[in-house]
Amino acid sequence: MATRSVLGLFKDAESAAAAVEKLQQDGFSPEEYDVLTGAPYPEGAFGEHHPKHRLFFFPLVGAAVGFSVGLLLTAGTQLAYPLVTGGKPILAIPAMVVVMYEGTMLGAILFTVLGILFESRLPRVVMGVYDERITEGYIGVVVTTAEERLKAAEKHLRDAEAVEIKRQELGPAPTRGGL
Repeated sequence: MATRSVLGLFKDAESAAAAVEKLQQDGFSPEEYDVLTGAPYPEGAFGEHHPKHRLFFFPLVGAAVGFSVGLLLTAGTQLAYPLVTGGKPILAIPAMVVVMYEGTMLGAILFTVLGILFESRLPRVVMGVYDERITEGYIGVVVTTAEERLKAAEKHLRDAEAVEIKRQELGPAPTRGGL
């Protein structure tokens, strides 16, 4: 089942919200449409669903990985090369705490950056249908669905008074080597 995209451009927010409402009434799932805008509208202003994110999970996992690596690095080094000095224990806990803390912070930060990239769906290798006028104040409603339902999506966008409707052009298959 091949999927294609169609983009409806709207001049005002009310028309775009009406298009989203018509799509919802016809049974389009929230994953099949998206609202593109250059202006900062509040979340859900067009009636779209609130996306669930898992960004909080990435720093926790990163902190655990960083702590584990710091612990293994410090304890492993001291146990692999034992240096007994004046009868003190081989594992120097105060020195280990500093390295484990830094490893925890580094792991949390790196995993947070990776989580942001993952949750933002970046980098996007295959670009969908888009229009530059979205950055100039227009609002775009993109519907990505099966080809059989594309006509119904176009009808709903037209009924909501779209200024222009663009279809995704089927070009050559994307190559693996370039972007």
